[in-house]
Amino acid sequence: MAYRTLTYELDDHVAVLTYDRPEQRNAVSREMNAELHDAWQRFRDDDDAFVLVITGAGDAFCAGWDLQDAAEWPLEDWDKFRRDLHTSPGVCGYTRRADVFKPVIAAVNGWAVAARLENALLADIRIVAENAVFGALERRWNIVAGDGMTVRLPLVVGWGRAMEMIVTGRPVDAEEALRIGLANEVVPEGRALERAVELAHGIAELPQGAIRTDKETMLRNVGRTFEEQLRQEGEATVSMFMRRDSHAIGASAFKEGRTPEWPHHGL
Repeated sequence: MAYRTLTYELDDHVAVLTYDRPEQRNAVSREMNAELHDAWQRFRDDDDAFVLVITGAGDAFCAGWDLQDAAEWPLEDWDKFRRDLHTSPGVCGYTRRADVFKPVIAAVNGWAVAARLENALLADIRIVAENAVFGALERRWNIVAGDGMTVRLPLVVGWGRAMEMIVTGRPVDAEEALRIGLANEVVPEGRALERAVELAHGIAELPQGAIRTDKETMLRNVGRTFEEQLRQEGEATVSMFMRRDSHAIGASAFKEGRTPEWPHHGL
């Protein structure tokens, strides 16, 4: 698919996905949404792409749903709505799927509100510029969270803080985001993408197998009992023995005091 509202670039195993509608503060239109579905699956299925960095062009990460475009959406009949509810990957991005087990980093510059807060929550790590602003600002327009906010935000910041953010719709600046765990790192304005790409290349240099297995285990353990989580983690350890680059490469290198070599990038 050729993109008109996004750019997708791959360099040395790091993919950078940029929301590219700066005049609309990168708000998500129907066209962008379709392109986002394609881009996320492209990254997921590309054997040469190890880490994804998501960011926004211009002075905003994204201002959420494009309400001008949304106002023109046709009202669907009940059967089509029910079908799309279960088959669509998301209304404002690849938000209703949990099948990307490679690392994802968000470089958040400026506004990351409403649906774009939900997209930032898709990332495993959020690098945040000092001018970043988060929030469930869709409260003002009587729009519900439909792209994972009520699911992912409590996992990131805890139930109480998530409920307060969702109920009040108040903006959260970078300093508070760092304090409550919504941001992993705060950098000077204009440096978020640079830092995110730097971090992504560092992760891409690591053997990838164990990273993907542990991320998948964490995602699949959400909502499980304590015992089930431990069992699934234990079962996942068999992957170390099954990969072309098994754990024995790393263990032998450690024993011999040398740097391990991974012919298949740990996969």
